[in-house]
Amino acid sequence: MRTITHWIDGKPDTGSSGRTSPVWNPATGEQQAEVALANAQDVDRAVRSSRAAFQQWSQSSLSARTKILFAFRELVNANAEQIAELITDEHGKVLSDALGEVQRGLEVVEFACGIPTLLQGGYSDQVSTGVDVFSFREPLGVCAGITPFNFPAMVPMWMHPVAIACGNTFVLKPSERDPSASQLVAELWAQAGLPDGVFTVLNGDKEAVDGLLDHPDVAAVSFVGSTPIARYIHERASANGKRVQALGGAKNHAVVLPDASLDFAAEHLVAAAFGSAGERCMAISAAVAVGSAADDLVAAVSEKARAVKVGSGRDADSEMGPVITEAARDRILGLIGSGETQGAELAVDGRGLTVPGHENGFFVGPTVIDRVRTEMDVYREEIFGPVLSVVRTDTVEEAIALINANPYGNGTAIFTSSGDAARRFQRGVQVGMIGINVPIPVPMAYYSFGGWKDSLFGDKHIHGPEGVSFYTRAKVVTSRWPRAEMPSGASYHFPTAT
Repeated sequence: MRTITHWIDGKPDTGSSGRTSPVWNPATGEQQAEVALANAQDVDRAVRSSRAAFQQWSQSSLSARTKILFAFRELVNANAEQIAELITDEHGKVLSDALGEVQRGLEVVEFACGIPTLLQGGYSDQVSTGVDVFSFREPLGVCAGITPFNFPAMVPMWMHPVAIACGNTFVLKPSERDPSASQLVAELWAQAGLPDGVFTVLNGDKEAVDGLLDHPDVAAVSFVGSTPIARYIHERASANGKRVQALGGAKNHAVVLPDASLDFAAEHLVAAAFGSAGERCMAISAAVAVGSAADDLVAAVSEKARAVKVGSGRDADSEMGPVITEAARDRILGLIGSGETQGAELAVDGRGLTVPGHENGFFVGPTVIDRVRTEMDVYREEIFGPVLSVVRTDTVEEAIALINANPYGNGTAIFTSSGDAARRFQRGVQVGMIGINVPIPVPMAYYSFGGWKDSLFGDKHIHGPEGVSFYTRAKVVTSRWPRAEMPSGASYHFPTAT
């Protein structure tokens, strides 16, 4: 059985715990590898290596950093297909979707290549007689990233390129469910010339996570995952004096008004709900049909959902692959059943799907559940599967109120041809990322990604300008260079500009 190792001090490392976790192929249901799980000693060793590397890397010139970043960008681009294949084999998403994930990660690398401009400080000349003031930003130290299974390449690349470009060192704790992409990325960093210890991969479970949250030499923690774990990460790391950005779960709504192009809306809803088997934090899981749009929308979405080609991610004809594990599949099937039991209508039932040649795979078919009410489990819980719930309202104001009553505030969208309705919506919803006729409004790398309410713990969004701010801290210098013949100007009262 192949063992996926850690990456510590610039080389593969099997760790000292002796514990491993299985890595499955979701399309076949077979174990394809095992991954080493770190213990407290492994965490300490990894962080000490990263801390030692910080001493030199933090003092490296911006030119030296950007040279390595540009080289890393070229290597990721050249190896994009290999990274995507690793993602498909361990996560299950179709290859084209995996390639898209790598591309969105590359955009953050390209953003980080502009770090000399992003780290420009400020300068004020002659704020007082003979006195100047200037500011600049410095790296924090060892930064840790704890990332989810659903984007094993993209989400880590939302973190480590920016952190490293800012002069930090980075310890990545990827999901133990699909860790191989992170191992390859570590090798590419090394090929790009990154010094040993600047980028570390530490595989593990809760023991490794707690070790990073408690370690005194970890200065900052970035996390993406479910809301209960995000809250735990934020509370524990903050209690230990660390800077924290913890992105939690989501329940993303898409509002469809009667004046929207129905076919356009239905097509995009299906892609947004069932792409990557719904295992996206920005997937649309609740369609809010307003007024007379409801019946026709359900019919159009249902027709398109039945036409989705489900199969192995390696099959070029597949549009949707399996979910990540057997346990995830069973949980999703249970929530579909609860919706039916609690009175919703199954317009399309994805239970019982079998893919020929992959009978043991973890497949759930596209599912559309109509007349869902807000008290139902299928609405309240983050399903993270290919399930689209349809909730009906009479007006756009009711739709906005429905969204605002939800504890999550990650992403939302509206389909309409009315500029007035769109403007009322974008100003009225309490959500961090909004799409207007765009169902998955993930910002480009030069903007920052993040939600509101229970979708974010901490005050900084991820990547973009807020990412640079998160991974650095400011210094302000007030300087004077007096000439010998000048009076000292010293005074016992509080100094003022003169």
